[in-house]
Amino acid sequence: MKLLGRSGIETSVATTLSSPSVNHATAGTSAVQRDHQFLTALRQHWPEYVMEGAELGLFMISACVVVVLLEHPTSAITQALPHPFLRRVLIGIAMGLTAIGLIYSPLGKRSGAHFNPSVTLTFLRLGKVRPWDALFYVVAQFTGGLLGVLLAGVILSDLVAHPSVNYAVTTPGAGGPWIAFIAEVTIAFIQMSMVLRVSNTTYLARFTGLFAGVMVAMYISLEAPYSGMSMNPARTFASAFPAQVWTALWVYFTAPLVGMFLAAELYLRRHGLHQVFCAKLHHYNKQRCIFRCRFEEMGLGTRS
Repeated sequence: MKLLGRSGIETSVATTLSSPSVNHATAGTSAVQRDHQFLTALRQHWPEYVMEGAELGLFMISACVVVVLLEHPTSAITQALPHPFLRRVLIGIAMGLTAIGLIYSPLGKRSGAHFNPSVTLTFLRLGKVRPWDALFYVVAQFTGGLLGVLLAGVILSDLVAHPSVNYAVTTPGAGGPWIAFIAEVTIAFIQMSMVLRVSNTTYLARFTGLFAGVMVAMYISLEAPYSGMSMNPARTFASAFPAQVWTALWVYFTAPLVGMFLAAELYLRRHGLHQVFCAKLHHYNKQRCIFRCRFEEMGLGTRS
């Protein structure tokens, strides 16, 4: 009988561990685990996914209605306000109020009110959102936004398809796509910097939605001539698809994410990951939270 020495045993074990059958079994186990996580996330968190889609859908319906009222040539408001800046200010106020309403609505309180893939992916980068939840959120946001614009098209018919409205598309201004890119990066950076700072500050956290809405109103009023003011890939796609306007789509798919990621990195360097408590924009409620949440550690007391 042949005995194996220590080196022989180590070699045998190493050979066994590196054998194709073992590797195949390990890969199979990993695939099963991924499938389990996928199904678990979908089964347990589908209401939040639906809510995220509904939020952007409602936002896009509001955008289409507001732009028809303020930009369509037959609108009495358009005729009464010939200056485009005044109309942009009113559009900004309307969409800012829409954002605030959604953030503080039962839907927003439950899902966290991202309704923006760039926001969701930034919180994924910060470790507050699990990968499968992030994937389903992004899918829901794109789907919900598109359905919202299509529904607005059914309701408003030719009004929303008119060239002056064109499904509220976002396209670069006279400066071209690179100016639009810089503008989108800038507003996305400012927005995420504000969200992280305000939502993680004890005495300001409950006002995050108000800050966000005010910023949206300001961006539409002041930044829209440069990029159309998107800051949201799903929002741009929702309008681009029915309008079939794909001008500089890369700007709106990259710039918001770049801006928000830069804001997150700067926040991490200055304050640390321990100062990011949750991914919800409004946490003063009794709705469940599906994120990696440490909200209670802020010492905010009883939620209402």
